Amino acid sequence: MNPVLLGLIAGILGLAVGVFGVLAFAASQRQRKEMAASDDPAIPDGAAEVLAAIGRAYIVVDAIDGVVRASPGSYAFGLVRGHTLVPPELLEMTARVRRDGVIEERQLELQRGPLGQGSTILHVRVAIVGEEYILILADDRTEIARTEEVRNDFVANVSHELKTPVGAISLLSEALDDAAGDEEAVRRFAARMSKESTRLTALVQDIIELSRLQSTDMVDRAREVDINSLVNDAVEATRLPAETRNTTVVVGGSVQGLVYGDAKMLTTAFRNLIDNAIRYSPAGSRVGVGLRSRDGMAQVSVTDQGPGIDAEEQERIFERFYRIDSARSRHTGGTGLGLSIVKHVVANHGGEVNVWSQPGQGSTFTVRLPEMETSDTTAGDGNREQGVSA
Repeated sequence: MNPVLLGLIAGILGLAVGVFGVLAFAASQRQRKEMAASDDPAIPDGAAEVLAAIGRAYIVVDAIDGVVRASPGSYAFGLVRGHTLVPPELLEMTARVRRDGVIEERQLELQRGPLGQGSTILHVRVAIVGEEYILILADDRTEIARTEEVRNDFVANVSHELKTPVGAISLLSEALDDAAGDEEAVRRFAARMSKESTRLTALVQDIIELSRLQSTDMVDRAREVDINSLVNDAVEATRLPAETRNTTVVVGGSVQGLVYGDAKMLTTAFRNLIDNAIRYSPAGSRVGVGLRSRDGMAQVSVTDQGPGIDAEEQERIFERFYRIDSARSRHTGGTGLGLSIVKHVVANHGGEVNVWSQPGQGSTFTVRLPEMETSDTTAGDGNREQGVSA
């Protein structure tokens, strides 16, 4: 064949291949743009609007569990990374729903972050949507579950704490009846019964007080209060136990501004802190109460000379019924609710309470409450000091 003719044919074929390649590339680009600009046709019309309005995290996955759509919440919960569904529990659920065609619901507890510090509890619902997609809805139930756990623990702890003094009183009453002819034994058992009944009364009162604090709106009873006066009232209320243990309570410093709050609640909180310091300090020691104003906050610190608290225990001492040493708490007559009451009262007033302590060096509990903003502070002189001994 003529070489010139062969060259011409080869050129025509090359040109045709080139033109076909360009056309194919253009068609591919056009198709990609159309796919990017349009919603997935297999998902029913309006689904995106409905998903955005339901108030839950959602994920739509395809037939191979590739993420087609996902809400910001699903990324925040760690359910989706990039275009991948992460939790293996969800992958198992989507496989079963795809196989059986039945909606599945489950509550999952997922670790937060790679270090597993804390967990998130999600109620998950998985269902088929459209022709080939799976819809996953996730609702955060962490706070609800935590509240339920606290409630169950509270009921269990109350039952346990009430059982001890009630059982002791029952046994002592039987022993008292059997020892009716022994005057010394009668006096001994009667004293024990009086002590247990006092403990029972204190426990019931603290339970009622804590329940009232959780159900009362502080704003309804709030007014301008002078913290200096409330602390003096709290010291006076603890005078008897202080005298019994030969403990001196010394108050120093002052708070300059007023605080907006419930005087009765705040006095209860300060009384509990001072009473706690008296109980855990050695007999014949001193409890210090310091007052000051700093950065617009009223600060009240209560310092004892007790055994101190280990660092790992300090995060838990404000929990209901938590005791570092149960035997010592029974000996001192504590109910395990005093610090929990303090925490609730302070939180209700927009403040905070924290503790500094080291074993063998005592403890200092500090309450900080926001002072009212006034142009003329009349609550007291910053250089004033007051001393009260109990």
